[in-house]
Amino acid sequence: MSIALDGSSARAFPQLPDEWTGFLESFLTSVADEMIAEIQVKVPEYSRLDPTYEANIRAAVEGALQHFVELVADPEASLEKLTEVYRFIGWGEAREGRSLDNLQIAMRLGARVALRRITAESERYDLPRSALGEMAEAILLFLDELAAAAAAGYHAASEQVAGEQSRRRRRLLDLLLAEPPASPAMVAEAARSAEWRVPKSVAAVALRERRTEEFLQPALPPDVLMDLNRHEPCLIVPDPDGPGRRQMLEGALRDWSAAIGPTVEAGELGRSLRWARDTLVLAERGVVPDDGLIRCVDHMPSLVVFKDEELVWTVAKTRLAPLLDIRARHRDRLARTLLACLQSGFNATEVANRLHVHPQTVRYRLHQLEELFGDQLYDPEARMAFEMSLRVWLTLVAEGREV
Repeated sequence: MSIALDGSSARAFPQLPDEWTGFLESFLTSVADEMIAEIQVKVPEYSRLDPTYEANIRAAVEGALQHFVELVADPEASLEKLTEVYRFIGWGEAREGRSLDNLQIAMRLGARVALRRITAESERYDLPRSALGEMAEAILLFLDELAAAAAAGYHAASEQVAGEQSRRRRRLLDLLLAEPPASPAMVAEAARSAEWRVPKSVAAVALRERRTEEFLQPALPPDVLMDLNRHEPCLIVPDPDGPGRRQMLEGALRDWSAAIGPTVEAGELGRSLRWARDTLVLAERGVVPDDGLIRCVDHMPSLVVFKDEELVWTVAKTRLAPLLDIRARHRDRLARTLLACLQSGFNATEVANRLHVHPQTVRYRLHQLEELFGDQLYDPEARMAFEMSLRVWLTLVAEGREV
């Protein structure tokens, strides 16, 4: 008979001589104590079980021994009920957080005890040793079947546990990012359920996947909450300013465009994520560089300026009106030169380095700008308005906005 659970071909259970049935029945079902004792000595984890669990294990061992004797008598006997028991045992081991390795070691130890006892009894009753090989094969086939059932149950439970934990962590992430913020009590309860310690400081990370041949999930430590299946994927990072945290994120997110919001308390994570997403949008537009993990606190001026870019654009068309009568190509050069001058304190050498032109070219353009804007070019009160106007002007024109 084939005893493979999945329907695939397997070695047939050997047809043993009739005398083996009575021989095995005479002692094998009484070997349970010996098997359990051996397991508890060799696998310490099973020596500390509560009485209820130990009773269940004993029932499984005795059931396996009885089914083996029945299988020897009738190789076509069904193993469905027994394999269901071992699937449940494997499922329970995973739910309790125990190792599948220990379970399989225990099963092999039990088989070894049974084979050792069979060998000893066969010598006592002077049974032919030629059949011992077939008996050993039968025991191994039987063990393989039960081990496969236990492994199937274990993996099913592991997937279930992982799915439940993943759902709890996503719920926690949703609560932490909610605006208005969820109550501290709700967050604390969700954090306990997800086995996540609420830290003193956190930051949100907004993500956008770069175009790659295959999806690569970032390898992040377990204290980082993530949801990559959202329309706008994101992370929650505890202690973002701690030693090595930035390097860890940069390494894990090398296949993503990522912006990290300001460090805040847990109740302010929604705002941290909002600012991180705004920064990521600016990076996509080329307003801020997309060169690794973008720290939104490094780009606060840009965030402020582009928060209401329509207002700034309207003001810019008035503030920069003298440039409108100049042809587009030269107008763009003068606008970029003026922005660089404002950012460099009108230092011609530094501006030249920024723009990759000769300092004399900068002086020539600056002279033209002075003719266009007059004294207001150097008015401290006008400097911020000029810079804000130029940043939005240059970005929107580059994106095709008509002046």
